[in-house]
Amino acid sequence: MQLKGLAVFAILLAVSQVQLAASGQSGDHSAAFRPAQGVPSSSAAVPATAAGAAARTDCQNGPCDYQPPHITIATPAPAPAPWPLQERIAWGANVLLALVGYAGILLALSTLKKIERQTKYGEAAATAAAESAQAALIHAQAILHAERPWVLVTVTPSPSIENGFTVIATNRGRSPARVIGIANETRMAVGEAQLPGIPEYSPVDPEMPAVSIILLPGEFTSIRNFCRDDVRGLCESEGKFRRIENWEERIFLYGKIDYKNLMAPPDEPASETRWCCRYIHGRQKSGLVMAGTQEYNLHT
Repeated sequence: MQLKGLAVFAILLAVSQVQLAASGQSGDHSAAFRPAQGVPSSSAAVPATAAGAAARTDCQNGPCDYQPPHITIATPAPAPAPWPLQERIAWGANVLLALVGYAGILLALSTLKKIERQTKYGEAAATAAAESAQAALIHAQAILHAERPWVLVTVTPSPSIENGFTVIATNRGRSPARVIGIANETRMAVGEAQLPGIPEYSPVDPEMPAVSIILLPGEFTSIRNFCRDDVRGLCESEGKFRRIENWEERIFLYGKIDYKNLMAPPDEPASETRWCCRYIHGRQKSGLVMAGTQEYNLHT
């Protein structure tokens, strides 16, 4: 398609040059055929008296209106000037330069289109690579979360104490967990709505030895025990105890566990598990069930 357009352009350019040359030559010919100014023609050179005499003697009986035909000899047209070799070479060079320029323009346009296509392909490849990297990162994070330790808190009845309960922490993950901190709190309130929006924990006593418990996957440890007899110790007066018996107030046990992945680097931040339970004081039996808002049951 490009070669066809190039050939058409060359033909048009050649035809235009030929027309210009032809128009110049025709101008020279017309000028040659025009009589020179100031030069009388052969018919004009004939004296008027001679013409009048001829007109009078052409007819037998005297002058007449008919004029005898006469021949006028014009100067022959000069031969066209030859096309100089230098002009031919210049014309050919101009045509060649025009063809080369046209071919260069077509080649440049084709190159620009190829560059544009390559740029689009590069952008698409970069986008696909970024998406693949993001997907790989998400997959790696999912594997990391799946292989990390997860410490969960549950409540079980005490096998040795009647109406007693044990709060245990179990490692449900796939890696060993090292427990580095345990907090236990007790609060009396009418209901969950009266609890603080964010759990409040007592500051750690610096004189207490640091907690260090290692839980393998599937292992558990006891973090708190509570029974019916502990209720009187929490109540400051008999009236407070009666309010607990009549369910006018409730006892909430809550806390948190800080732990780290035993196989992770030392500078990795610790994970946290929060838990909350509500104590139910019956006439003869008691219960301890999980309760609290999301802030009291958080896992990180």
